Amino acid sequence: MITLRTDRVDEIAVLGAHCDDIAIGMGATLLTITERRPELRVRALVLAGGGTPRAEEERHALESFCGTADLDLTVLDVPDGRAPAHWARIKGALAEFRAGVDPDLVFAPQRADAHQDHRLLAELAPTEFRDHMILGYEILKWETDTPRPDVLHPVSAELARRKVELLHKCYPSQADRDWFDEAAFLGLARIRGVQCRAEYAEGFSLDKAVIDFGGA
Repeated sequence: MITLRTDRVDEIAVLGAHCDDIAIGMGATLLTITERRPELRVRALVLAGGGTPRAEEERHALESFCGTADLDLTVLDVPDGRAPAHWARIKGALAEFRAGVDPDLVFAPQRADAHQDHRLLAELAPTEFRDHMILGYEILKWETDTPRPDVLHPVSAELARRKVELLHKCYPSQADRDWFDEAAFLGLARIRGVQCRAEYAEGFSLDKAVIDFGGA
């Protein structure tokens, strides 16, 4: 098992198509990073939900997941399920967001996601964050698009369960969805844990990375 460790991360950019995507896809990782680095800068952009109660859910959720980190969240009002029809607006918003951040690491949906909104954001992210490592998180849902992760982040049982507790606490609007439950979220996390010899983990897809052995 080859393990890569980050030496220092001061700022991260997190991108989501909908309110709750970020927390579902990388909530335990967000808890881990912000607890280890309480002064971390978290810059978040979400495409849909602006001007609705969902935006308030998202703010409350990310504040809960990020603890004392310096959080800056922007929630746009792109219609849910219609992102491809708003390509130009999303591209412009992403460019504006990129101009105001300086992340060490970027998180976005994974490119093979079957949901058109997630997939579009995943495809546009590297056009703006051209020199960054982008980790694509997976969003458990109805479609059978669960990826084979390239990167696995082990998390403790405590953090895995805390993620689930926060999801239910912060997103009451999603409570009636048949997949929004503890068994589903912990089940996927347990599978990812098995794949990296840990109890639980979150998985990420990685298109490209540069490795430096000091010879450049």
